[in-house]
Amino acid sequence: MNALLAEIARHGYLIVCAMAFGEAVGFPVPAALAMVGAGAAVASHALKAPVALGGAVIAMLIGDILLYVLGRKTGWTLLGFLCRLSMNPESCILRSAESFYKRGKVTLIFAKFIPGINTMAPPLAGSMRMRFFQFLRLDFVGTCLYLGAYFALGYVFRDFLASITHSFQTAGHILEEILVLAVVVYVVYRLALYQKNKAYRVVPRVQVQELTQRLAAGEAAQIIIADVRSHGYYDGGSKRIQGSIRIEPNNLDEEVERLPKEKDIYLYCT
Repeated sequence: MNALLAEIARHGYLIVCAMAFGEAVGFPVPAALAMVGAGAAVASHALKAPVALGGAVIAMLIGDILLYVLGRKTGWTLLGFLCRLSMNPESCILRSAESFYKRGKVTLIFAKFIPGINTMAPPLAGSMRMRFFQFLRLDFVGTCLYLGAYFALGYVFRDFLASITHSFQTAGHILEEILVLAVVVYVVYRLALYQKNKAYRVVPRVQVQELTQRLAAGEAAQIIIADVRSHGYYDGGSKRIQGSIRIEPNNLDEEVERLPKEKDIYLYCT
């Protein structure tokens, strides 16, 4: 924290805006921590509140708009790329889509506070064809709430943060050991998670001709064809493969229980 405050004091508004933009586009930078530092710097009269907070809001909005446009143009390709750091990209996408599915567009207002959803929300809104100005209004409110909350925290608790920083400096070696241990535990956790989900990274696929041949051979009674397009790419008026059923991917547990176990199930999506 002390190092971050020193950087903010030295480079001022640039580092605050850069970190806000970086977090918005998916880089692992702590914009919240930067805003706490900016709030403390404003309380110390090192920065001006309108410029620091306003600049950070604009920078984060620019990053969000960039992802919105890319999401609108590339669909879920971008979402898959952003989820690559997740051990199960499909699950990462579905968790984000589920939030939109259950809570609607209001997700944009609180998405910044939820790790994993914060970066995914703008491109998801774009891929679901949300109107731009509607997205911009909701995202602006969410961005102001997110950055403003941490900025206010730093402003109000400046003295407390200074004392905490001093305590960290006093126990510097202990803190370094704790951080090293935390990194080791995190790496072990990610490796265990990778091993657990490795089986889900290989999805068996079949050619269209194979399914066509089975249907032509009169095997339709032994086959289920399921449309699993996610919310945003499917609505009540969408066309489906003849004879297929609809499965909502955000409600898989209940949907799968209804399917007969003795039949072969073919899934298709976008």
